[in-house]
Amino acid sequence: MADFHGSYEPDDVCFLLKVIEMEPTPVEQKERLIQSGARHYSEMLSKEREPAPSYLQLFHQAFDRNRLKMAKDIKGLAQALGQLHPDGLILVSLARAGTPIGVLLKRALKRIGLDCPHYSVSIIRDRGIDECALDEIRSRHPNQPIRFIDGWTGKGAISHELSGAVTRYNESRSTQLDTTLVVLTDLAGTAGLSAGYDDYLIPSALLNSVVSGLVSRTILNDEFIRPGDYHGCLFLDELITHDLSRWFVDGFDDLIDACVPTVIDVEQSARLRRGADTVACIRDIARTYECSDLNRIKPGVGEATRALLRRMPKVLLIRDRHSEDVEHLIHLANTRGIDWHERPDLAFSAVTVIATLGHRHKPWPVD
Repeated sequence: MADFHGSYEPDDVCFLLKVIEMEPTPVEQKERLIQSGARHYSEMLSKEREPAPSYLQLFHQAFDRNRLKMAKDIKGLAQALGQLHPDGLILVSLARAGTPIGVLLKRALKRIGLDCPHYSVSIIRDRGIDECALDEIRSRHPNQPIRFIDGWTGKGAISHELSGAVTRYNESRSTQLDTTLVVLTDLAGTAGLSAGYDDYLIPSALLNSVVSGLVSRTILNDEFIRPGDYHGCLFLDELITHDLSRWFVDGFDDLIDACVPTVIDVEQSARLRRGADTVACIRDIARTYECSDLNRIKPGVGEATRALLRRMPKVLLIRDRHSEDVEHLIHLANTRGIDWHERPDLAFSAVTVIATLGHRHKPWPVD
């Protein structure tokens, strides 16, 4: 099978995903099926449309405003990874929010003399990581260290999923892969390596496939994915005229060369404090909005954005309505008729709470 690169340059990333075709599920129907427990979120996709011009303008504003900080963070992480793995490493980003971050790290590492292969693979909450993809990577690069890349942590669900899944993989394969995430910002305090803990707007979080190689969210549906297959995705080439994937990563090249890198705390000494703040904030929101299902709370500007784009939200909470990093969220909420409230005490720039459309599942103790 030929390698799949989405709409990226072949040298930037190899997606270890099975490209399929699948009919879309309307958002409200998908929400009811998820919340009733009838279907897992990874079994369905809703139709993805091109971003509206007014929303795209907000993306470009965020790109102009935050790309210097993001470039510093990328450069700092690349230098830290280079120090930790001076003989090289394999970058494995988590599709698809981690994909552009992985591309940028690959390019930054190459600038300091490390030409690291970059793969993007699927991990799905409650289903684990794609073990077939990991097997393929290890067969191509035996004995090379692997580091898993994502954009950010929110509640830490994917960090915990990764840790459990890779631990099981290590036990079954007698390997010792690192079980932790490398991220730009670690809001949950659960990553192994991060550039910091600020809830700032990573511009790629505003868009879906058009900034991630025209690849959909990953799919694990028995109707399409057989034993031995990679997890699936759609290649949304109908959006090719709106694609910004290469433009986005190319926009950092000169900046990463020129900027002073973020100094990375390799010991991650602030991680426990950040984690405690996150837990306290989530518990307070869970009590206030009677959320017995933690999965309905989407903290951090990145997760809040994705929830407003894909889900059926109940309310948007923002820490500071005047912050430019939440301007797009207020725009989305107003466009969709969703209530939003200012909460200066939030531990995050923003939090989206998903509406209850069916009976709740997977109870979470809020006391």
